[in-house]
Amino acid sequence: MAAWSPSVGIGSCCLNKGITRTWKFPSARFFTGKNKIKLGSETLIFTRKRFMGDLVTSALQSYQLSKICASKTSIELREALPTRRAQVDDLKKVTSYSFRTKSGALVKVKVEKKREKYSIMVYVSSLELSGDDKSRLVMVWGVYRSDSSCFLPLDFENSSQDSQTHTTETPFVKSSLSELMLGLEFDGKESPFYLSFHLKIVSGRDPDGQEMLTHRDTDFCIPVGFTAGHPLPLGLSSGPDDESWNFAFFSRNSTNVVLCLYDDTTTDKPALELDLDPYVNRTGDVWHASIDNTWDFVRYGYRCKETAHSEEDVDVEAEPIVLDPYATVIGKSVSQKFLGSLFKNPSFDWGEDLSPNIPLEKLIVYRLNVKGFTQHKSSKLPSNAAGTFSGVAEKVSHLKTLGTNAVLLEPIFSFSEQKGPYFPFHFFSPMDTYGPSNSLESAVNSMKEMVKKLHSQGIEVLLEVVFTHTTDSGALHGIDDSCYYYKGRANDLDSKSYLNCNYPVVQQLILESLRYWVTEFHVDGFCFINASSLLKGVHGEQLSRPPLVEAITFDPLLAETKLIVDCWNPLEMMPKEVRFPHWKRWAELNTRYCRNVRNFLRGRGVLSDLATRICGSGDIFTDGRGPAFSFNYISRNSGLSLVDLVSFSGPELASELSWNCGEEGATNKSAVLQRRLKQIRNFLFIQYISLGVPVLNMGDECGISTKGSPLLESRKPFDWNLLASAFGTQITQFISFMTSVRARRSDVFQRRNFLKPENIVWYANDQTTPKWEDPTSKFLALEIKSESEEEETASLVEPTEPKSNDLFIGFNASDHPESVILPSLPDGSKWRRLVDTALPFPGFFSVEGETVVVEEEQLQQLVVYEMKPYSCTLFETINATA
Repeated sequence: MAAWSPSVGIGSCCLNKGITRTWKFPSARFFTGKNKIKLGSETLIFTRKRFMGDLVTSALQSYQLSKICASKTSIELREALPTRRAQVDDLKKVTSYSFRTKSGALVKVKVEKKREKYSIMVYVSSLELSGDDKSRLVMVWGVYRSDSSCFLPLDFENSSQDSQTHTTETPFVKSSLSELMLGLEFDGKESPFYLSFHLKIVSGRDPDGQEMLTHRDTDFCIPVGFTAGHPLPLGLSSGPDDESWNFAFFSRNSTNVVLCLYDDTTTDKPALELDLDPYVNRTGDVWHASIDNTWDFVRYGYRCKETAHSEEDVDVEAEPIVLDPYATVIGKSVSQKFLGSLFKNPSFDWGEDLSPNIPLEKLIVYRLNVKGFTQHKSSKLPSNAAGTFSGVAEKVSHLKTLGTNAVLLEPIFSFSEQKGPYFPFHFFSPMDTYGPSNSLESAVNSMKEMVKKLHSQGIEVLLEVVFTHTTDSGALHGIDDSCYYYKGRANDLDSKSYLNCNYPVVQQLILESLRYWVTEFHVDGFCFINASSLLKGVHGEQLSRPPLVEAITFDPLLAETKLIVDCWNPLEMMPKEVRFPHWKRWAELNTRYCRNVRNFLRGRGVLSDLATRICGSGDIFTDGRGPAFSFNYISRNSGLSLVDLVSFSGPELASELSWNCGEEGATNKSAVLQRRLKQIRNFLFIQYISLGVPVLNMGDECGISTKGSPLLESRKPFDWNLLASAFGTQITQFISFMTSVRARRSDVFQRRNFLKPENIVWYANDQTTPKWEDPTSKFLALEIKSESEEEETASLVEPTEPKSNDLFIGFNASDHPESVILPSLPDGSKWRRLVDTALPFPGFFSVEGETVVVEEEQLQQLVVYEMKPYSCTLFETINATA
């Protein structure tokens, strides 16, 4: 016989609030029993039969109501003090709710889980009954899951009931001079459900009774099998000992939030819908509940109603079920709708994984699309690895060949397959198709394996992230649009699913997402797409100190990550230049660098622009940062690829700043093809000798082309066969060589600080001062002198790999050769040519440090070198005896 001890202490929740009658749930079965309540010489016995027949249809016509049966258990009430240990154990399983009535009476309800059953005790105090001998207090109650106005039908013996409302009247008994009490017990397997009741004072003079509600004029409503839960953390979390789930969900403007639970992955119909009570299950703007793991639920979602409906307008199913923004495990339903999963991510053995923690100035970045990198059959990977994170890990040798020490992955958050990776719908899960079995679980494990392997090879993992907008449906829509989006706030942002990034709840969501990817996936940094939108305030105004950017900057969990700004906007396809607040932490994808280098090589730019970009873009980064904060790119995943930049330049491509080298598109003309090859070498040469971080785009090393289309969707998968072509072989080797030069001459090319002006000398072709702003001037050269304070470091370098020698770099963008006078050198030194992009392969760069002898023509003791049209050169001083 189960026993209840009234000495058990108060549990976790005490509310002086009433409960509104707005419930809409599917039904289920639960059990009550034959109860025997005994106190001293006064005994009240009532018997409950099996709940009869099919249950009435609720407002949810699509759900079939179940039958409710009674258990043959009883509760014996007795006053006994349990041991201290028993008290502690009981406290963990007891939840208390406190209410008050309008008359001032206090109502306390305790819900206790005892083994597989729930005991409910209701205590009423501070209530004076009339002196009438027939005066008594009864509880009019019912249980429901779907609709509080439509209780489940019950059949009681020795207990008054209403055949129309299906409510049951149960009398209280005295537990002391000032307190009345009543006990019920239910089978735990039938939880969760609600117990709803009101009190009634019945007397001989008033046999119909005087109804008593809460001080809010509402029924008392008690959740059984679930509790109020906690508002933090947002999302899904497990309770103590993993015996319960806590759900926390932000929605400020919703008048009702319904928690939808599924026990089957093959149906779109929830097994249970719990309408969260705004007084019990809401704290501030967060709706929350905690549910025991009694049921085998597998997935969950929410329905949100932002406006109150009249009774005739209520249509629960018209409200879409939305995905929890904080769900870390999601899965597809049969209708391809994503829902949160109640399964945890499997544990992963990171072993001794550590981030390479490469200094910013030493990064060599390779940007790639996970699917496109190995999707092509030429990758020769198994079908379950091609186009996945596993495929990227399998091709780590190619990344090492290029000298790459960081990969920049195009967005991998779950995204709309129709619109592409730059239109996410969720921020806590990788795209399921990037896993070997096209499932989220495999994607999670595959990504972690990839990160672990890349880290072991000294390669960091950077993610492009899109937090400024989402796909047009299925993301955060329907949760609280006026909070998450710029709905009604900014006309130019209204219709484009722009996220209100600096709104507090959106800011919190973004921060939690970033922390999650760092802690769960060991990601090393983030590149923020459309970053200019991060500067917009809650009404679309421009902010000089946006709270989100500042919060990311100083977040302790993100302190060791690399933060990169990319102002390219996928919605408008053009980057916007902004003055981004950086707090000396944020690097930037340098759009000016891309434009100025393209303009110079097509013969349209001015020399001052090229000089500024080569030396680290001081016009942008002399604000306390330095050249290492400039991420230099020539091509990217949108716009023309590198080979198309020198092959297409029609009027429709004016914004691409390209040049077709004499003929549009494909050609067999040898002169045009040679010119294009030289221009590709020139682009790469300038990119790798510029101060800053070079960013190579996937496929540029082997000549991937979109036939002149700048559209993102036109990009083709990486064709691994092209690496073996003559073009792929020489360009891959050239990139590898240039990365080795950068590493060897890190004193020049991998600097945290700018070069000292006294160590740079600029030349025209005749050693005169360049005509900086003359658009007809198309030749520029510079000498970089070694810095004396670094000469001590040179002693640590192998003599055959000089690190403190001078460099001379020349750029000729004209269509005629230029005779270059090399700077004179002291006795015992001479110039060696490392690169001349006009020479045939393999002689246009020195392979493995081999010195290329420069032909010298003595003219007034000066060395003259002829640079061919459209070419670049690199010279280095060496000891004459070497």
